[in-house]
Amino acid sequence: MMDVSRAGAVVNNGGIIAYPTEAVWGLGCDPWNPEAVRRILALKQRSVDKGVILIGATPAQFAPLLESLSPEQKSLLEASWPGPNTWLLPDPECWAPDWVRGRFDTVAVRVSAHPVVVALCQEVGRPIVSTSANLAGQAPLLTAEAVQEQFGLSLDGIVQGATGGQKTPSRIRDLRSGKLVRAG
Repeated sequence: MMDVSRAGAVVNNGGIIAYPTEAVWGLGCDPWNPEAVRRILALKQRSVDKGVILIGATPAQFAPLLESLSPEQKSLLEASWPGPNTWLLPDPECWAPDWVRGRFDTVAVRVSAHPVVVALCQEVGRPIVSTSANLAGQAPLLTAEAVQEQFGLSLDGIVQGATGGQKTPSRIRDLRSGKLVRAG
């Protein structure tokens, strides 16, 4: 188990970590490091086509994606963040790399209220990948012990902390259509 400061250094040096979120344990890395993202996807046995969620400490960490939004769209985001609400935001300037967006023209983003996540994203200085710690198609892991058992030495570290007690993963909605993609 490592503290947030050490975990931030691991992420900034291309490593992958597990960390607690509001509901489940997540796997994370620097989203702009293609090798790190591919390592996570290989661990999860998940296709790059599906894309991954980015999680941040503040809306400012997603500023390039927010610039072209309407005032109404910005208000929707502000009303739902921080918290367990992931939004699919248009990415017309391709701010996020292909291996983050997958086959989509949107980026899945969330501003977390979880203190470990907030501290981690502040330590890293930008958003990080947030994908549930589990093999594709299996239930997300709920404890550090389960993460250690499933992924063990494949990770570069596990961050100290506990999940926030929420019962379900974040809700995902498309900002342009308002469509609920995943119920929380």
